Amino acid sequence: MRPEILYPFFTETESLPGVGKRIAANLEKVAGSRIVDLLWHMPVEVIDRRASPALKDILFDQIATLEVTIGKHDSAPAKSKKPYRVWCHDDTGTVQLVFFHPRRDYILTQLPEGEKRLISGKVEVYNGQLQMSHPDYMLPLEKRSEIPEIEPVYPLTAGISGKVMARIIGDAAKKAVALPEWLDKSLMEREQWPSWFEALDAAHHPKSLSDTYSSATARMRLAYDEILANQLALEIMRRQTKKKKGRIMEASGKLSSQVMDNLPYTLTGAQQRSVQEIKADMVEPSAMMRLLQGDVGSGKTVVALLAMLVAVENGAQAAILAPTEILARQHYKSLIEMAKSTDVNIAVLTGRDKGKARDAILSDLASGEIDILIGTHAIFQKDVIYHDLAMAVIDEQHRFGVEQRMSLSAKGKAGISMDILAMTATPIPRTLTLTVYGDMDVSRLDEKPPGRTPVDTRVMALTKLDNVITAAKRAIDDGARIYWVCPLVEESELLDLAAAEERYRHVSQIFGEKVGLIHGKMKAKDKEDVMSDFSAGKLDILVATTVIEVGVDVPEATVMIIEHAERFGLSQLHQLRGRIGRGADKSTCLLLYGSVMGETAKARLTIMRETEDGFIIAEEDLKLRGAGEVLGTRQSGLPKFKVASLEDHTSLIAMARDDARLILEKDPDLSKERGKNLRVLLYLFERDEGVKYLTSG
Repeated sequence: MRPEILYPFFTETESLPGVGKRIAANLEKVAGSRIVDLLWHMPVEVIDRRASPALKDILFDQIATLEVTIGKHDSAPAKSKKPYRVWCHDDTGTVQLVFFHPRRDYILTQLPEGEKRLISGKVEVYNGQLQMSHPDYMLPLEKRSEIPEIEPVYPLTAGISGKVMARIIGDAAKKAVALPEWLDKSLMEREQWPSWFEALDAAHHPKSLSDTYSSATARMRLAYDEILANQLALEIMRRQTKKKKGRIMEASGKLSSQVMDNLPYTLTGAQQRSVQEIKADMVEPSAMMRLLQGDVGSGKTVVALLAMLVAVENGAQAAILAPTEILARQHYKSLIEMAKSTDVNIAVLTGRDKGKARDAILSDLASGEIDILIGTHAIFQKDVIYHDLAMAVIDEQHRFGVEQRMSLSAKGKAGISMDILAMTATPIPRTLTLTVYGDMDVSRLDEKPPGRTPVDTRVMALTKLDNVITAAKRAIDDGARIYWVCPLVEESELLDLAAAEERYRHVSQIFGEKVGLIHGKMKAKDKEDVMSDFSAGKLDILVATTVIEVGVDVPEATVMIIEHAERFGLSQLHQLRGRIGRGADKSTCLLLYGSVMGETAKARLTIMRETEDGFIIAEEDLKLRGAGEVLGTRQSGLPKFKVASLEDHTSLIAMARDDARLILEKDPDLSKERGKNLRVLLYLFERDEGVKYLTSG
């Protein structure tokens, strides 16, 4: 239950004066529907009204508060489109006040001729004459205190003016009450942070533009509170997972040594380290929840196989959940090849398997004949019953949120949680790993297997397409196979497809029948047929949309051409480039850019040319594009931050993680005084799941 002290924060915005249904609906678009949402809606700028110059001293385009005498009114004829003008003066000059579509009676009342008034707004020069259009304030001199010296400017939405937004948020701030302090006193002294309530007040009453920056003291304090709530919730869940009864599975090493003896290469140091970390987790009495992060081509699949073999050595089953059918079948192919020296039974199940074939797989699965099952989400449907599933590997793109990870781990035997190994081929910056996967332990594959040659990356203008075609002919004559990736068009699959089909027609005219086309709208079987033709060498060129980004493995493909590379994100370019350079032959990646290219796009292409290290690329991508873009905006795992910014508050994340761990070491149930205050924090930032898991534990 949400603590009573927070009730005022979670009332609807309609409870505020002057906020009816229409304004509430507009507020919801830009901030949210409750008082607390408005409190997190921070100013982005300020209007400084302190300047009060004489008219002769006014600088061009200046915000000023002027003391003037009202002169004559020039009111345009009733149906005329001309503006209504009011002449004003001081001892040094004149200024014209301009009103479009005026309410005449209102202006006459506000600005009576011959009287002194305070006028505040933006002064401009038009035809050599000072003028102010629609002043923000028009008041008698004795009401000077009603004009704020510094006024916060908030992000707006249609139907709400800046003045109305500031008033509504001011009213919302009056509903906030001081909350019990949840931060450690010594931390606040070290960082010179105010209390939560003072920080909130300061954030909404900036004294200068710098007070609206994310680095301002008040903003840092509020951001830390939110990040701490996130880290605390994740740490509570991590501890809950550790408490869950898992299966003690000791590696006998019999099957894994058979696989290792059969591999044509030795594992890298990073692979060996990751295998050891996973084995150490599996021998614990608690359930494993580990993330295996590997750069493109760093050899995650063999690590996953060695992990699953531990379950098989213990008489249990394992499963791999892949995002697409192509990837599921590719995993199947490579695992069969790696495990051919063992008698481990590996099967694949996707939505395409129907009738008797599917029934046979389900029967073998239920009887325990199948040791390892690979497939899309079909492998966790209700009618798929395992004999004894002890471990699941979740591959790329499932990027489950915390809740889904928890529910999946409960799919094992009654009362015993499954071991979960999540894998991602998208290197994720450390800060994001802590924020999204803070409930998991992390292993990183940061070395490339030996024998891989670096990819030669070049950046060229699209206008040189003829040169590219000539180079492609040469490469094919030398036995190369080529990926030709078409541009992303405004997030539209149909337009992407049109661009790909157009390029396919063009390339086919030059290279004939040895050109294939693959895109997201094709049926899974058709995609697979094209991929296997490309793999087998029946096709020289594969024209594709970004379908080929994840996991497709054709070692003979050594050239990658990416059109309009400036439209892709860094991580995506890195993923695409990772499709080549998978063998010992020299590989080349051509990044073709269009005529118009912004600074960010230039920076991206430069980074691509300079490094192949996915972790460096991920950090740079985070700086250039922000967290939502790096992980994919529709990614369920990324928590929604209201005040904190993952780009600007990086330093606070590790600090909050350490703080969260320390807090729970001393007070695992959050039952002491500070612990109770931290429960309020969790509810304030809606990390209720943290409290829920505390109480359920």
